[in-house]
Amino acid sequence: MKIIDAHMHFSNIGSFRDTAKERSHIDYSYEGLLKEYREANVVLGIGMGVTEQQLGGFPDAASSTPMGLDMLEDKHTSIVCCPGVNPHSLGNEQLLALESEITNDRAVGIKIYLGYYPYYAYDKIYGPVYELAAAYNVPVVFHCGDTYSERGLLKYSHPLTLDEVAVQNRNVTFMMAHFGDPWVLDGAEVVYKNSNMFADLSGLIVGDRKEVHRISTTPHFYDHLRHAITFCDHYEKLLFGTDWPLVQVQPYIEFIKTFIPEGYVEDVFYNNALNVFPKIKQFL
Repeated sequence: MKIIDAHMHFSNIGSFRDTAKERSHIDYSYEGLLKEYREANVVLGIGMGVTEQQLGGFPDAASSTPMGLDMLEDKHTSIVCCPGVNPHSLGNEQLLALESEITNDRAVGIKIYLGYYPYYAYDKIYGPVYELAAAYNVPVVFHCGDTYSERGLLKYSHPLTLDEVAVQNRNVTFMMAHFGDPWVLDGAEVVYKNSNMFADLSGLIVGDRKEVHRISTTPHFYDHLRHAITFCDHYEKLLFGTDWPLVQVQPYIEFIKTFIPEGYVEDVFYNNALNVFPKIKQFL
């Protein structure tokens, strides 16, 4: 089975490098990524653009919009990008740069980092971003749920805050990252209710194969996730993603498969990404 990784990273972020070395035990390089993708039959990764201007600065208010994959260089045969938005840097010049970026073939969506920046999804500051997404038929991906930084503010990244923006922008496709974990039941309701809201299942575990095994065999650790996925009951709206480099690819695939009924596995791991990110079809 071919797999699309609908949420990964390839940026020079200090916390990503630290995690790769100390927790997930991966080779955080293009060669390391390709090796894991080949072994797991992942044919494409959708990278979420983010940058930091000083080591440990993420989320960095000084980063320019659009934020990209600053480790990619010219090696991009297996990765496309969702340029990131910094609301502290979102004037006319930055919006024009974002528009120019999303006309690039390899820019397949837009990423907004709720919780890392102190703005709700429905804040008017993001209005022009949604207009661009609608005009160019690309989805907007929201970080949602727990933040990978103590400086994040969780009230901005709760999944219920996405309901309003989904209702106000019916002409835009949205994807809730991480299913809003740990508030996945709330996330499931937002996905269930809104035809234009999807969710990825990335970033639910940080670590290597041993850690994935420990968590997946701990009783009741992810009862809330199983409950939410079952309650949502819209497997055509759920996408596989890893949040690499936070976890090793193959064990995470095995972990997510345990939550998906057999008849929907190919949809969650491949087909649904084609629907949410229509531009990626040209790379497959």
